[in-house]
Amino acid sequence: MRRRGERVPREKAAVAAEEEMKSMERKVEQGTEEYHCTGLLEQDFPELCARAGITSVPKVTLRPSPSFPTDEESTELPLAEVLARIQRKYSRFQPCIQVEREHEDPRSVRAVFLRGWKIEEDMLGVLSQCLPALAGLQAVHLWKVGLTEQLLPALAALLAHCPRLRTLSLEGNPLPEPAFHMLMGSDSTLAHLWLRNNSIGDAAAQFIGQSLSTLSSSNRSLVSLVLSFNRISDLGAGYIAKGLRLNRSLLSLSLANNNIGDVGATRLAEVLGPFVLTHAEVVERRRLLLAEALGRFCTTPKEMEEQSERPSSLHGSMAPNKLPPAKHGKNPTKKKEPLRREEARQSKKSLELRATRSRDAKLSGQEKLSPEAPDPGKPLHPLLEEARQHQGSIILPGNRALLNINLTYNHITERGLGAFLAALEGQQREKKPKMPGQQGLLCLSLEKNRIPPTSPAFARLQELLPPLQDPLPKNQGQEEEQELGT
Repeated sequence: MRRRGERVPREKAAVAAEEEMKSMERKVEQGTEEYHCTGLLEQDFPELCARAGITSVPKVTLRPSPSFPTDEESTELPLAEVLARIQRKYSRFQPCIQVEREHEDPRSVRAVFLRGWKIEEDMLGVLSQCLPALAGLQAVHLWKVGLTEQLLPALAALLAHCPRLRTLSLEGNPLPEPAFHMLMGSDSTLAHLWLRNNSIGDAAAQFIGQSLSTLSSSNRSLVSLVLSFNRISDLGAGYIAKGLRLNRSLLSLSLANNNIGDVGATRLAEVLGPFVLTHAEVVERRRLLLAEALGRFCTTPKEMEEQSERPSSLHGSMAPNKLPPAKHGKNPTKKKEPLRREEARQSKKSLELRATRSRDAKLSGQEKLSPEAPDPGKPLHPLLEEARQHQGSIILPGNRALLNINLTYNHITERGLGAFLAALEGQQREKKPKMPGQQGLLCLSLEKNRIPPTSPAFARLQELLPPLQDPLPKNQGQEEEQELGT
């Protein structure tokens, strides 16, 4: 009996210990949820990692400025200095988070660098809490962090909560399925996106092209897109060219070190010059023109119909027995004069509305090629740009917003070069549009292709595009990542 009685307290103790363990776990979870980030990454990151149960916590360090050795340095250094240099040289290969600051204030972090160590789901959860608390964060660089397509939606949600973030670098993160396009939606606020060395093929390029623009949506924030060191062929270049037809925000596109030949180069060049609208684009253009014409009068078709019928109904409702009786001793014609003037005004208004409806109805059957000047504060839809008609086709002037195209290290010959040359000559012959930021192509890089250096077309291209400074600043850390990734 004693042995059975002794088992009961032991079982109760085990149950109590289990309940206490669960209670501690709930407290840890609640503590993680209740923690409020301070904006100091050196403090928030270790604390959130500890609350999430992460044992190996990378250190938060200040990114060193690049230093270049000089020949005047002494070759004989103390052993301690040599060991310190070796440690600094290889310290970047250890898991850490490097930050760049605007000034010495630790709250002024403007860029975060994660390199060479895999980010798991729990680590991404920690980053999704501490990075949005950095008020000055402008850039995030993730180089070879083992990103997966399952983690990419969480990364996109993280970026959406960083109000000033404009630059994202995802290099050396190949995905088996196309998923990078979800970072380029119409609601994205990214201005610079770097997707180098990610094994992006034609299937992923198709989704990227659709993210640039379709008939129903368009990315209006992305300024530069880097797709170099990937596997994009002529087919993928055609998809991207299709996305550039109706995109007017992208200024710089890099397709260097891919598998693009003359067919893909021709498709890209065709976008720069005047191109014929497809049937679907013509239908969408007419719909937009009709919507613009109706919206100009701030009325819907139903309201216009009601306004056109209002004078006749008003005239019919004014029955003689409902009019106020005229007083004796006064001329009744003086009382009717205001009513006649009101009827004449309503009749004139009815005629103007009917003329408006007939003019708008003609837009659905006849193309309007010269829309009125748009509101400067409102971006103009590319399909509403000034067009011309030729042999029954509607022709747009082409994409003049794109300033820089990099196609170095591809398989382009003089045939593809000729397509770009014709497009550039056409841009310089045509009248510049009234819209700001439509200068046309300023920089075209075709080096290291299959074009002979003595080609007359290449010499002519150099005349049209003299050596210019890159219209967009290079990404910080790009040269260093090129050395590490190639």
